Amino acid sequence: MTANTTNAPVKPSLREWLLSDTPTSRRHARLSALYTRWLALRSNSMSMFGLAVLLILVLSAAFAPWVAPHSPIEQILENRLLPPGSEGYLLGTDTLGRDILSRIIYGARETLMIVTLIAMIAPVVGLFVGTLAGYIGGILDVVLMRVTDIFLAFPRLVLALAFASALGPGLENAVLAITLTAWAPYARMARAETLTIRNSDYIAAVKLQGAGRIRILTKHIWPLCISSLIVRVTLDMAGIILTAAGLGFLGLGAQPPSPEWGAMTSYGRDVFLSNWWVAIMPGLAIFTVSLAFNLLGDGLRDVLDPKGGNQ
Repeated sequence: MTANTTNAPVKPSLREWLLSDTPTSRRHARLSALYTRWLALRSNSMSMFGLAVLLILVLSAAFAPWVAPHSPIEQILENRLLPPGSEGYLLGTDTLGRDILSRIIYGARETLMIVTLIAMIAPVVGLFVGTLAGYIGGILDVVLMRVTDIFLAFPRLVLALAFASALGPGLENAVLAITLTAWAPYARMARAETLTIRNSDYIAAVKLQGAGRIRILTKHIWPLCISSLIVRVTLDMAGIILTAAGLGFLGLGAQPPSPEWGAMTSYGRDVFLSNWWVAIMPGLAIFTVSLAFNLLGDGLRDVLDPKGGNQ
């Protein structure tokens, strides 16, 4: 007697399912595209280094009370200006005896808050202005683009200084000042993308189906501009951090005793020649995070924006 055997279909692994050439649903297609982009990003070692640095930054900020060895604001004058590595202070102390490492760790919260708020506001404003000008055109396009040109005509730091001086010192005013200077490049980019999209055949087909301007902008034009904006935002983060640090250095950002990196660098300028670590350590933090955003942005550009990458 021979036993009847049935060949049951073998269920594909998760990786095989994500890399399938024949997606079975819209959700499957989206997940496959995301996984393919992740594999492309993962192959870029420099981008992964930048991502690792940013993950460390986020985790340090989230668990600062447990990671920081000392209080970021406690002043111990007898321990002032201790060099790195002495008496349990890995990065030394500042002019008021505060632990520099703890202040850098807590200062990551300030940096992440600035970056997050600006990344949530400026690109959205730029996307709205740029797509509206590019799609509607006419006098509205002329007016919006001339206003955009005015903001682009000034260096970002100079314009941010003007707004921050008018609004007054403070972290919230610094965020608002940087946001007012950061939206213009996104508007110009969104307008350029919209001009190439608005006359395409599928936009004409959507119009024939009775879609209005708002639906066309939000459902069909905005999604095509998102990838370019994500890349631009990531690459702009370094400039935003430097601008925020510049405002803090000049006393227009976060106010004492807040451990903001730019303000910490300012504290060390008077003792730089004799106690270099007071200014150098927060400066290295600014440099490292700015470099990490640039490295990650380069990788995202290659993955999300083939026109600007190496493809």
